[in-house]
Amino acid sequence: MNSFQYSNTNKRYHTLDYYYKQKFNSKVFKVSLNANFSCPNIDGTVGYGGCIYCSKSGSGEFGGNKEEALEKQFIQVRDMMLKKWPKAKYIGYFQAHTNTYAPVAELQKMHNLILRQKDVIGLNIATRPDAISEECLNYLENLNKKTFLTIELGLQTINEKTSKLINRCHTLKCFEEMVKKLRQRNINVVVHIINGLPFETKKDMLETIKYLNKLDIQGIKIHMLSILKGTALEKMFKEKPFKILTKEEYIDIVISQLELLRPEIVIHRITGDPKVDDLIEPDWLIKKVSLINDIDKEMVKRNTYQGQKLKKYK
Repeated sequence: MNSFQYSNTNKRYHTLDYYYKQKFNSKVFKVSLNANFSCPNIDGTVGYGGCIYCSKSGSGEFGGNKEEALEKQFIQVRDMMLKKWPKAKYIGYFQAHTNTYAPVAELQKMHNLILRQKDVIGLNIATRPDAISEECLNYLENLNKKTFLTIELGLQTINEKTSKLINRCHTLKCFEEMVKKLRQRNINVVVHIINGLPFETKKDMLETIKYLNKLDIQGIKIHMLSILKGTALEKMFKEKPFKILTKEEYIDIVISQLELLRPEIVIHRITGDPKVDDLIEPDWLIKKVSLINDIDKEMVKRNTYQGQKLKKYK
């Protein structure tokens, strides 16, 4: 019998589905949107070309079509979900590129457009820690009082050497300061990390988790590095191949990471979700459901759960 406190299924980690059902007493979906933002790491403000793994869609592979109006993007996904879950509620997810990288008045207009849609209960906004101005912070603080707001910050790794290699173009200090500023305003923070970055070891990946576990964050997204067509990472991999994690190695690392995380931290994602046509490596990422099931089975086999080893390293 699973005795993990944040689960009502066989899951041994704090899933987003469980979190939403406890909070809203309803099935909740995130509707991915592409508001056609740019990124300060693309246009030269802090760097050029973006992160080396970033596709042309700016990590918004399953976001809407940027050529279509936001309202149309939202309605298309919502109507599809309604067929399966007619009583579901929705969160507008501004996903592609850097979603605070625009004037506040423009952001407000976009957000209001989604918030007035039926059964929308909140917004998730994916961005960079160096792309939220003081004016934007004040706006987000007010927005947070009106709806259920979550800010998703890309970190990927705490290893500064790796960060430079992947062209993140912001420091760990910048990231940590932004987390503090958001939390001072009582805004929920979800952090993105990537396992399997070039030349990183299991120890490196666990150090990133140990660091995040000590911060006041509410959620985490764990991705596996995807080498996608047309990216700088593809070019780098072809010129100087580096080790790609096997499925078994990834499962082992993820479980070890979960064991070190505070149980109340919500796991928003436990694997990446690349488009099959764009994926070069690793091919095992294509079978997402199988991968998630294998993580569950291995956690049962090891009789472990999120936070089990927390006391051991404190």
